[in-house]
Amino acid sequence: MDLSLSNKRIERLWADEIVPQLHRYIEIPALSPSFDAAWDQSGHIADAVTLIRTWIESQPVEGMTVTVEHLPGRTPLVVTEIEPFGPAGPAVGSTTVLYGHLDKQPEMEGWRPDLGPWKPVMEGTRLYGRGGADDGYAAFASLAAVAALHAAGGSHGRLLVLIEASEESGSPDLPAHIDALGDRLGDVDLVICLDSGCATYDTMWLTTSLRGMVGGRLSVDIVTEGLHSGGYGGVVPSSFRIMRQLLDRIEDASDGRILLESANVDTPGHRIDEARSTADLLGEAMLENPPLVEGARLAVDDVTEALLAKTWRPSLSYVGADGIPPSAVAGNVLRPSTTLKLSLRIPPTADPAAVEAELVETLTADPPYGARVAVSGAGGAPGWNAPDLAPWLRSALDEACRTHFGQDLQLYGEGGTIPFMGMLGDKFPAAQFVITGVLGPGSNDHGPNEFIDVAYAEKLTRALTQVLDASTRR
Repeated sequence: MDLSLSNKRIERLWADEIVPQLHRYIEIPALSPSFDAAWDQSGHIADAVTLIRTWIESQPVEGMTVTVEHLPGRTPLVVTEIEPFGPAGPAVGSTTVLYGHLDKQPEMEGWRPDLGPWKPVMEGTRLYGRGGADDGYAAFASLAAVAALHAAGGSHGRLLVLIEASEESGSPDLPAHIDALGDRLGDVDLVICLDSGCATYDTMWLTTSLRGMVGGRLSVDIVTEGLHSGGYGGVVPSSFRIMRQLLDRIEDASDGRILLESANVDTPGHRIDEARSTADLLGEAMLENPPLVEGARLAVDDVTEALLAKTWRPSLSYVGADGIPPSAVAGNVLRPSTTLKLSLRIPPTADPAAVEAELVETLTADPPYGARVAVSGAGGAPGWNAPDLAPWLRSALDEACRTHFGQDLQLYGEGGTIPFMGMLGDKFPAAQFVITGVLGPGSNDHGPNEFIDVAYAEKLTRALTQVLDASTRR
């Protein structure tokens, strides 16, 4: 493959087509179903599907078929099948899957006055707006890599590009789509996912593990209507106080340690060694990334411990609340109910079904004061621990990284969740995985002022082209 030709093609595609397309994509409030129950009626996911499908179909890629798969009551799946290309190719029947998603997280507060979730703004190499980095760019980068490979005389085997629309909700619709694809999925021996992150923007980072997740809404009801706190405070227990007692069953408030046995696992020794190596490379700068308020400090002050805490240990976040009025309009009332939305990240090898069962049982057993306690909307998604890289793949990644970044490839674990990786890992245990992405320092995925570093994403696309070509010479 002529790298100079592929690089020029990718540079042109990013500048002339992908960046303008990402502007249009960011403008679409394609909230994931968990955050837009009426997603089918609002039409935003459909708009994102149309945008991505139309652009993919416009690419001059030989042997390509694009379809949008629909199942009753589920979000659509954009499926792009590409026949083997070039003089070399792996065994007939093997498939490389390239994965991404088009649904988005909610708006969140705290955006700069000149920015907004649905307002694309380019500053230098950064394109601000919700979803560009997480991970609307993936569909465009994947097809750009293939188009550049074709133009430069490279080779690839059978490719299947899957762009789903429920990932930010835990991918509840994806298993049904995978089952429906059946034989079209083929024998998957390589998975490429661009929905992960990078610890720095100067080299390529390969994700070696992902945490799983268990979530749900914990509700406490104690009376049927609000009561004057002067008349009943001290007699009727506060629903919030009951909530605190329940939370103490699952989390140590002093240090954040999760008390559920099923949510704690032994960290593999090679992952601890990996965290130490990454800590040596990143240094104390990694601990300076969170935008702490003045005088605040982190829960850990050691870089290695921080890396392990966010990759191989469980953590609980309280991401939403109901029954609590804004303070500006809160009266002196003993509220009848409190609901918290819980998000429990679990280690890569923890069983989400076991954690969910223990979580629900621990929270609902023997409720304080006989209050009505319920966990609703509970569900889990598996984590993922990467298999060892095959020699051909490690060699290809090393070469691509040095060629396009001028640095060595780096490996590290991520604290987020991509349920599809666990699904495919179980279905195809011999498959190899390339999990990477553009969510680097400051990119703030899911939060305000999210951005994609376009220059980094372009380099990653170039590296992807080289890995696809190398996959035919394994």
